Amino acid sequence: MTANIYEQGLSKNAANHAPLSPIGFLARSAAVYPDRVAVIHGPLRYSWRHVLERARRLASALSRLGVKKGDTVAVMLANTPAMYEAHFGVPMTGAVLNTLNTRLDAESIGFMLAHGEARVVVVDREFSDVIRRARSQARRDLVVIDVDDPEYKGAGDRIGSLEYEALLATGDPAFEWHAPDDEWDAISLNYTSGTTGNPKGVVYSHRGALMNAVSNALE
Repeated sequence: MTANIYEQGLSKNAANHAPLSPIGFLARSAAVYPDRVAVIHGPLRYSWRHVLERARRLASALSRLGVKKGDTVAVMLANTPAMYEAHFGVPMTGAVLNTLNTRLDAESIGFMLAHGEARVVVVDREFSDVIRRARSQARRDLVVIDVDDPEYKGAGDRIGSLEYEALLATGDPAFEWHAPDDEWDAISLNYTSGTTGNPKGVVYSHRGALMNAVSNALE
């Protein structure tokens, strides 16, 4: 069958198509408002330029650990700069971000680490005990990265082989990240609490995450 006229010479190419991804929000903000404050955490202040640099460092450091497209990076973090940076730095590698619910027990978290096939878990010292007990269920060797939030004064030990700020120091602030090959590529994995059985995983695409962000802003 002969293709219709609208299927001739009108294929997607670099001049007329770019995959949608929320990573572009950070890149644009750093380009347009490089010196405006982007993150406030206690006395700490990061500009948009600084946030982009730190996200690139994280992506670079994770890549050097072997993290690649299709891998899962789990995080058990409070609302801290590290959590924010993970939302950009992890997908910059092509990997998928799995944010773990900090209110769940070790058994549920362990199921998620195993089911989501996490390779790396970034954990706030506040939640180290839960991850310590949960990782035995992961059925694989997990790289554990500790975040020692200076605003947190409570109990909790470092349980990982790497510390977050030290890890970032090894990363390249000019890391050349790439947009996804396809905007349908996975960007995040989220789980239900599992109140009626094992937790259920939900996957977001780069396109879905961007459209959700735009819809929230419009709403």
